[in-house]
Amino acid sequence: MKKTTDKEKLDGMFSVGAHFGYQRGRRHPSVRPYLFGSKNRVDIIDLEKSSALLDKAKAFVKKLGATGKVILFVGTKPESRFIVKKTAQSIDMPYVSERWIGGALTNFPEIKKRIEKYHDLAEKKEKGALDVYTKKEKSLIERDMANLNKNFGGLLAMKNIPTAMFVVDSRNEITALNEAIKMNIPTISLSNSDCDVSKIDYPIIGNDSSILSISFFTEEIARAYEEGRTEAKTEVKEEVKTEAKEEEQKTS
Repeated sequence: MKKTTDKEKLDGMFSVGAHFGYQRGRRHPSVRPYLFGSKNRVDIIDLEKSSALLDKAKAFVKKLGATGKVILFVGTKPESRFIVKKTAQSIDMPYVSERWIGGALTNFPEIKKRIEKYHDLAEKKEKGALDVYTKKEKSLIERDMANLNKNFGGLLAMKNIPTAMFVVDSRNEITALNEAIKMNIPTISLSNSDCDVSKIDYPIIGNDSSILSISFFTEEIARAYEEGRTEAKTEVKEEVKTEAKEEEQKTS
């Protein structure tokens, strides 16, 4: 895979409008160091600093990919829902794209029970075990399944607390972030000029309301994870080949 140069990355960020912040009156003090200035009362984000923040976040995510750790993707506002869902699914990671359910992390044992309930009902339905119920009872069960899928669909494969969390718009996802912080889960966030980034482990200052900008940064994070996972698999294959060659030499 061809590596992107710094200039190409900056050009890409500029082309998706990543430099557009919000009106100066909405600015949170914690993002001041990452701003280039203001134009017509609108904050302009310093993309060189954003690029450095992105590199730092990607390095962390790449390590997670190399060790097979789980990242929970969160983005529930309309602009980010589809992107977060699609990108998380592309690397087989859990996600929340509709509504954050309070306690999804801090009360995970209870959430896990609901996930297990869905899996149990889905298995019974597939095997035809629900046919013993009346039409009305089956309707109620299927409605229950639909609600469980709506609330926890993106978490169905999450068996344990995730290792890290990536969110789009830390201001909008403050409840999810607070739970992650309480559980000592490292946080990565695409945050605009109105966000408090002081408690985020890996903030990425950029436009979090443009679909193009959200896609750019979310896909960069996913790509870093996949790179880490691919490199780890390659290293394992090389180790296996080396061990096989050494064994062959011993027996020859």
